[in-house]
Amino acid sequence: MRIASVGHAVFAATLVVLGILGLIQGNFAAIWDSVPKGLPARQALAYVCAFISLACGLGLFCRRAAVTAARVLFVYMLLWLLVFKVRFIVTGPLVEGSYQACGETAVMVAGAWVLYAWFAADADRQHLRFAVGDNGVHLARVLYGLALIAFGLSHFVYLALTAPLVPAWLPGATFWAYFSGAAYLAAGVAVIFNVCARLAATLSAVEMGMLTLLVWIPIVAAGSKDPSQWSETALSWALTTAAWVVADSYRGMPWLACRRA
Repeated sequence: MRIASVGHAVFAATLVVLGILGLIQGNFAAIWDSVPKGLPARQALAYVCAFISLACGLGLFCRRAAVTAARVLFVYMLLWLLVFKVRFIVTGPLVEGSYQACGETAVMVAGAWVLYAWFAADADRQHLRFAVGDNGVHLARVLYGLALIAFGLSHFVYLALTAPLVPAWLPGATFWAYFSGAAYLAAGVAVIFNVCARLAATLSAVEMGMLTLLVWIPIVAAGSKDPSQWSETALSWALTTAAWVVADSYRGMPWLACRRA
């Protein structure tokens, strides 16, 4: 076994589960949504995505396969971001939801990138030096920070959709919607500029986890049959685990360290 961190293990397990569900359902998991309905061989692509998720998730648990699994997962996630998500920004550059959609996949890319940077083989270090090692981890963190900024802006732009998600037992729904959005924005800036970055990355992962625990899990546990709510729950958990990997990349760094990126 080659487990770099707890976040690594949970992220890998999540990929396995998403892959199994994708193969059973024959459909795209939430993290691979947004594929055009009219795309040729769309059904086949859904199975391919599920298989890659399952294979890479299992591979991340195996010492011999971890390097290849991390490499394939990183390239796969990056291509997905560029091919299926960036198009939203191109067609709707003034629509904040375009950046939110890219941000979700960007978090997954960042998690996969950190693992790839950690597990890179000698050939990777020789030919792709910019993408592995400390430099690769730094780039993954910057991408993650940009995603957090997109999440934060969404809380403000789509307040009417965000505030109702706050649990009814928690007073001041509008305040919490604004607060969580501001927290994402602050964390994104901190990660990008490497100011208290470890604390910011960890708290942002906790925030995603709390969203999953307090908002989406109660909804589906109440017996929701809405596929979109189940998809949001799976997506929220997947983002949490990827964020956990990024947060783990700061191990050994002081919580309040402030230094140039």
